[in-house]
Amino acid sequence: MGINNWKKERRLLPGYLMLFAWLLFTVVLFGWAVLASLSTTREIFTNSLLRSGFHFSNYIHLFKDQGIGRYFLNSAIYTVAACIGIIVVAAPAAYIMGRVRFRGRKLVQAMFLSALAIPGILIAIPLFSLFVELKLTGSLFTLLLIYIFTSAPFGVFLLSGFFSSIPKEFEESAAIDGCGPIKAFIRIVLPVAKPGLLTMSIFNFLGVWNEYFYALIFANNPSTRTVALALQSIVYGLANTGDYAGIFAACMVVFFPTFLLFLFLSNKMVAGITVGSVKG
Repeated sequence: MGINNWKKERRLLPGYLMLFAWLLFTVVLFGWAVLASLSTTREIFTNSLLRSGFHFSNYIHLFKDQGIGRYFLNSAIYTVAACIGIIVVAAPAAYIMGRVRFRGRKLVQAMFLSALAIPGILIAIPLFSLFVELKLTGSLFTLLLIYIFTSAPFGVFLLSGFFSSIPKEFEESAAIDGCGPIKAFIRIVLPVAKPGLLTMSIFNFLGVWNEYFYALIFANNPSTRTVALALQSIVYGLANTGDYAGIFAACMVVFFPTFLLFLFLSNKMVAGITVGSVKG
């Protein structure tokens, strides 16, 4: 038995080596960027990082002089509100698609799948014209609506597999206890589908936090600008002044929430995808 296991592991050795090489490459690059963000520009170009100590002033300069904290807060509001809004919109629709058999169900399902293939650049101008007519441009609410409804098709596609896998006995027991369909959905089905909701929220967090195209069109003033959009102008400004240490610090500020998300929730995301694919 031990010999068979060794032969199996030996066949997988090239894959392990490639994975280790990729991991080492990623860690070295990320670590270098972190150290560069705490060094001076001269130390970056002379390859002598941290020779004069830690320069946290690079980060202080970003928040005090560049105002990145305001844009960071805007992105946090967009991301949290969008993740909640997508659940509110997509979860009931996914529940119907996964649990209810009705005429035209396959057509509706195909429409949701087709919506995933529509590029954002194709609908940007019609959306902008619509919001101009409705006089909704220039506010946080505008971009939030776009994030919610452009991400809803993916949420419906992902959650419908989870909802269809839940035994109907849960709802039948809830009906015996006097719960109506809506109450059963909120109190019984949603808690059971928590892995799917968490997985969907992680994907939506990554998509909204790093989104640039819609923010460029619909959040073009400082009060509504996102951190991803502000990063461009900050990087250009710091590059013109030769502050490359500040550029690395700005990139770390934008990247930090994504890093924390993967650090603490990556295993839950993979488990959620696996459960949905097997059961859905």
